[in-house]
Amino acid sequence: MSSHYNTMSSAALTHQRSSTSFWKKLLRYPLMLVGSVIFFTLILFVIAGSYLVPNDPLLIQMSERLGPASWEYPLGTDHLGRCIFSRLASGAHMTLSLAGIVITATIFIGVPIGLLTGYVGGRLDSFIMRVVDGVGALPEIIVAIAVSGFLGPSITNLLIAIIAVKWIEYVRLVRSIILLEREKEYMEAARAAGFGTWHMIRRQLLPHIVSPVIVLASLDIGKIILIVSSLSYLGLGAQPPTPEWGAMLNDGRPYFQTMPQLMIYPGLCIMIVVMSCNLIGDGLRQLLDVRNK
Repeated sequence: MSSHYNTMSSAALTHQRSSTSFWKKLLRYPLMLVGSVIFFTLILFVIAGSYLVPNDPLLIQMSERLGPASWEYPLGTDHLGRCIFSRLASGAHMTLSLAGIVITATIFIGVPIGLLTGYVGGRLDSFIMRVVDGVGALPEIIVAIAVSGFLGPSITNLLIAIIAVKWIEYVRLVRSIILLEREKEYMEAARAAGFGTWHMIRRQLLPHIVSPVIVLASLDIGKIILIVSSLSYLGLGAQPPTPEWGAMLNDGRPYFQTMPQLMIYPGLCIMIVVMSCNLIGDGLRQLLDVRNK
């Protein structure tokens, strides 16, 4: 009984030390904490958005057009009399939702393909990498504009266009890790023990790609938000009257000299979110780097 109690106490102490060590490491990256606070505050704002939005973001009131900030309209109104604050809040939900869908889809597409090509190799690897090299030969935004323009302007086609260019990053990352790991001694020992392909991938290789994929995904969220906003600004994404930050930039463009806040507010939102994602990604890259442990 005493031995069992000592074992449990030792395990609890080890867990406590590990947690303390993690938080000490986290405090070494204050910019990451700042980015995390900004990003998760925005997430909470989006979740509670329906209770915080003071007005209908789609309601057109020409009598209130281009109005100044007031108690009823905290940031004023746009060229159609719609509440800018309400549209920014609804746009946050739209933009972050699209970024979440894209990042989830690219991970579920790119990671399995990268695992398969890296582990199996041969003709399958050669074929897939030729496709990857072909898609990745041009800048992402150019390919996304071409695909979205070919499919037509809509949110669904916007998602397809961005996913079509983002999955290749995960294939390349995962494949490079698998190629490095598959020839190591522990893999040879697992093969000699008679473990199958599925076991080798799931138990031996998958743990090595989790941290790099998390870091890449955190950095990619900011890039995806920029692409979403850019395509919507060009008229290839969200269509009027859908509140989306890039579309709001386009709506405010004709009024930039007289009412610059119509473009400044959504531009600041995009900048702050992208900056927070980059701070989180840079911090995670350093925090999860084995050389810093």
